[in-house]
Amino acid sequence: MGKTIAEKILSQKSGVDARANDIVIANLDFIMGQDGTSTLAIQAFEDMAGQKAFDASKVAMVIDHSAPSPLEGVSALHARMRGFARNQGINFYDIGEGVCHQLMLEKGHAVPGSLVIGADSHTCTYGAINAFATGVGSTDLAAGIISGQMWFKVPETIKFVINGQLPSGVYSKDLILYLIGDVTSDGATYMAAEYTGEAIRALSIEGRFTISNMAIEMGAKVGLMEADDKTAAWVSKHANQSFEPVQADADAEYAAIKEYDVSDLEPQIARPHTVDNVAPISQVAGTPIQQGFIGTCTNGRLEDLRIAASIVKGRKIHPHTRFIVAPASRQIMLDAMREGILQDLIEAGAAVVTPGCGPCVGTHNGVPSDGENVISTANRNFKGRMGNNKSFIYLGSPATVAASVLTGEITDPRPFIKEK
Repeated sequence: MGKTIAEKILSQKSGVDARANDIVIANLDFIMGQDGTSTLAIQAFEDMAGQKAFDASKVAMVIDHSAPSPLEGVSALHARMRGFARNQGINFYDIGEGVCHQLMLEKGHAVPGSLVIGADSHTCTYGAINAFATGVGSTDLAAGIISGQMWFKVPETIKFVINGQLPSGVYSKDLILYLIGDVTSDGATYMAAEYTGEAIRALSIEGRFTISNMAIEMGAKVGLMEADDKTAAWVSKHANQSFEPVQADADAEYAAIKEYDVSDLEPQIARPHTVDNVAPISQVAGTPIQQGFIGTCTNGRLEDLRIAASIVKGRKIHPHTRFIVAPASRQIMLDAMREGILQDLIEAGAAVVTPGCGPCVGTHNGVPSDGENVISTANRNFKGRMGNNKSFIYLGSPATVAASVLTGEITDPRPFIKEK
């Protein structure tokens, strides 16, 4: 019997013939922590009597969730991270560099066939380039930094075969929201999701990141894709290390195979307060919104900003609506400046904030008021997610957010796109 991508990578990294539900100890290729979790990992590192990272070149810490620091206490945590990074000689990305997941990809720390852990649940993003990447707790992160190894239960795999082509005005965010709505938030708990099919292959690498990023929102441990020529070209541009992609065998055994045809898919919206509370936009269009947000590790990339700018260019946002944009990295912000994308967004009324997580996590930027509705490109809309448990968060694509801030209500972006 053949193997899935997850089984193959964990077999290679553990040196054993690993199958679903086996327990293995595997060698790690990279380890990442962010400012919401790293100080706990540093404390655990010290409690374990850790002295040195197993390989400083394979560890990174990023300040992105509360960047720049909004509070004295947060500043103290950041200072501790900076001190640890200096003492250990690890990779360190300070305020303004961007979201941890964008940086791990952009800086070439994750490559096809690699095994990566991060103390953040959306580490699964890197599966889009064929890496087994998953979130862990801070104590596990500390153990990994010390030993360079981690134990894993090899996950069973659900295979998602996405047929057809996404219609104009429908994007990868709409696709993954649709899948989560179908599978539900716990339908793939502790499983690997393998995404394949013509619709996946047609996506840009940035679009694929969006799909894998939200695998955790259906409970999956990883969101994997096979590497193709697009993948190789993107990774070769960003990484200075060799890599060996891993493909699933034709006779691999799956827990389930789910097939879809997305040729007639319309834009999708996740309604408050769960990510699987998904509806086609026709069912929620006209809902008033007071704030729109484009950014995060899900949709803060250049492609996303470009799509939004193409909709708002030459227009003004609704007078009763706020529009916040957070580029996913410093490099993306610079590229968007050079293309004139930021100018188009700002002239339309956008407030552009420091590259990083921005309003998504709710620690400092863009906290909504009581009773307000927010349309966001983030990956979560839990009660209180953006800092106020009396507000309501709707999730959609960058195009949907851009169209909605123009009208002041949840709006189908397709008419705006047809006008261009």
